[in-house]
Amino acid sequence: MEAQESSLAGRAVRGVGGHVIFLAGLAAMATLLPPATWDPEAAEFVLIIGAIGIWRYCWAGLHFVRSLIYRHIVFPRWRRAVDAAGDSAMPSHVYLLVTSFRIAGDTTARVYASVIDEAIRCDIPTTIIASIVEMADQRLIKQLFTMADPPPHVTLKFVRIAGTGKRDALAFGFRAIAKENPPDDAVAAVIDGDTILEPGLVRRSAPFFALFPDVGALTTDEICEVDGNRIYQEWYSMRFAQRQIQMSSVGLSRYVLTLTGRMSMFRAKVVCDPEFIRQVEVDWIDHWRLGRFQFLTGDDKSTWYFLLRNRWRMLYIPDVRIVTVEHAPSD
Repeated sequence: MEAQESSLAGRAVRGVGGHVIFLAGLAAMATLLPPATWDPEAAEFVLIIGAIGIWRYCWAGLHFVRSLIYRHIVFPRWRRAVDAAGDSAMPSHVYLLVTSFRIAGDTTARVYASVIDEAIRCDIPTTIIASIVEMADQRLIKQLFTMADPPPHVTLKFVRIAGTGKRDALAFGFRAIAKENPPDDAVAAVIDGDTILEPGLVRRSAPFFALFPDVGALTTDEICEVDGNRIYQEWYSMRFAQRQIQMSSVGLSRYVLTLTGRMSMFRAKVVCDPEFIRQVEVDWIDHWRLGRFQFLTGDDKSTWYFLLRNRWRMLYIPDVRIVTVEHAPSD
């Protein structure tokens, strides 16, 4: 009986009644604030808003200075070390995992053409794994692969899922890599179905794993092609410019705030870890009032959290870019 009453109470807190109680509590706390808090002409109001503004701009200034130090002093030293190492820093095998679902055919063609070209260009054993849902995508990818006439060091494999989401697509792709028993120095790039690789991405990114043995993953700069009006184009450009500053700043600490789902590169032994795969496939958060939230998106946060929890370093590579195809929302 007690368990049943506890369950009923829990459902009440998580339901409409819980929202009412929560909002009522906020309103009660707001009434305790002095009247000047709500008066735009009061000195206290200006002081509060000004303090918030100063706090935010100080953080922005700090990140800007750190990003300059990283991009102009620290990272160039790393780049020179990687270039000096040459082919000795390259992995013995590369896996390129691409996930696609209901993306425009022309975008899919551009994405896979860039992936196939990059696999050929990097000149080391490379396996392309296409994690897809629809047969039309498989036919298109096969046609692109045949037309490229890749050398023997490039292979193509397909993973078909039932359209149950990107997390499942990634998990099945990771298991396909694990079945290959990749060598210890192998790397795996996780690529979204709307992400175009710029030439040289693998050779300019993968050697950093040899330079830093404690690095488990890395991500790169990102620019976009926007299918929409000028306002959307300018907004996306500003957004990615801010991303470059923020990621360069945190990259100074050899950590990042997210392993961007559009394109991030991992040590193959990380993505083959059953615990890593499970966390990407099934992740959630327990809220004290609303119960358990099962994550459908946010796989890049799950991968990031796994590496952070297991004390892997994460790098940001500011001089390597990917191009993402963005579509403005409909009218």
